[in-house]
Amino acid sequence: MIGVIGKKIGMTQVFDEIGQVVPVTVVQVAPNLVVGKKTAEKDGYNAIVVGVYEKKKTRVTKPYAGQFPESIAPTRILREFRNFEGEVEIGQSIDASILSGVRYVDVIARSKGKGFQGVVKRWGFEGGRGSHGSKFHREPGSTGQSTFPHHSFKNIKMPGHMGNERVTMQNLRVVRVDPEKGVVLIRGAVPGPRNCDVLIRKSIKKS
Repeated sequence: MIGVIGKKIGMTQVFDEIGQVVPVTVVQVAPNLVVGKKTAEKDGYNAIVVGVYEKKKTRVTKPYAGQFPESIAPTRILREFRNFEGEVEIGQSIDASILSGVRYVDVIARSKGKGFQGVVKRWGFEGGRGSHGSKFHREPGSTGQSTFPHHSFKNIKMPGHMGNERVTMQNLRVVRVDPEKGVVLIRGAVPGPRNCDVLIRKSIKKS
């Protein structure tokens, strides 16, 4: 698996090979530092541990710092890439060029938080009539039974907290990779707000 950690900058548009305008999301890829490797013999699986954005020394605890070799400063973000394609060594940096030649990617991030929402916005309920006197506009309706058992079952679609959860968008198309500027242009719904951290990996379903 090929992957990097980046930051969602925002949206723009570019021209493709045939002159059509393509809307894209710009993801800035900072140097991803390989801080560790896991092997099947010792850990049960093969993976590399990647870190980005150096962390302040005053905010690093001893247990957290113990994950890093002595020659590498602790980073704010740590992620694993299992079965990484290619040979890398601890201390080596990975940049946007690793995605060169990759056509489709999966992007993982935390979605935008929307607070407490009702069933119409959260689940797409149709609701009742909007006219006067209906008394049923945006309510959820019945959620339980009138007889035994006198409670609502689990997983009933009800009002509650919406967004701010881990989301994976699959099969997004890579329009362009610019290793000099360290950016990747992706077409599709990249989750999360601007300046959020995103994980980009080679698509597991589409090549």
